[in-house]
Amino acid sequence: MDAVENVVPAKDDVLVKVLDVGKRFGSAEVLSGINLEVRRGETVAIIGPSGAGKTTFLRCVNFLSAYDTGSIYVDGRLVGYSDVKGVRRLSRESETNDIRKEIGMVFQKYALFPHRTAFENLLEGPLHVLKMPRDVAEARAMAALSAVGLVDRRDSYPAELSGGQQQRVGIARALSMQPKLMLFDEVTSALDPELVGEVLAVMGRLSAQRMTMLVVTHEMQFARDVADRIVFMEAGRVVADMPSRTFFSSPPSSRIESFLRRSLDR
Repeated sequence: MDAVENVVPAKDDVLVKVLDVGKRFGSAEVLSGINLEVRRGETVAIIGPSGAGKTTFLRCVNFLSAYDTGSIYVDGRLVGYSDVKGVRRLSRESETNDIRKEIGMVFQKYALFPHRTAFENLLEGPLHVLKMPRDVAEARAMAALSAVGLVDRRDSYPAELSGGQQQRVGIARALSMQPKLMLFDEVTSALDPELVGEVLAVMGRLSAQRMTMLVVTHEMQFARDVADRIVFMEAGRVVADMPSRTFFSSPPSSRIESFLRRSLDR
């Protein structure tokens, strides 16, 4: 039987490696030639205009959306596919899920189980995906609720929580799996303006604790103040990839400078 080659030698500090990734929806090319590395402990903000492919790219990282060309590696493991002597095939779902266990994703919508309390929502993954003993799962859930400042709301149902609190439960749910990588997809876009700050504060604390994070966001002040690097996408391509401080102090093009001016003035 041919050996399956689904790992790549990686520098110890690189957690995510993206090589020439492309994706189409029918005749529309939504991602083209994406190359990116994310180091362990790094917060990378992905910004750009609507329709740039940011969310699609994020979903490709944990294979919620399949990419058509190129390769994505998380901790050295090829996501979604296996290569057998240069022939690529889809991985078995169990293989892809094994990688997803180490990736937490927080969506625009909270996607909480409405009939379960905040605490019960957090138990689902550790108990049923990781097959963890209940006492260990409960300890993890409490630690995650503490990390987002919601221990006092552990017995509340989603309908009893504000939008910001629900999103913080969503973050805690991902943290309860103790992931190596966190993906955030415009997690404040559905929130009332006065609730945005509480969610960004949690994300800022995670970044300070050196959780590896890929963050699609339109919150430019958060990107400027918290992210280590900025990736600017437009028309399915990475147009700029540079340290946050340099990106905001010396935008690499007039197009990006104009985008930042409009975004920061909102």
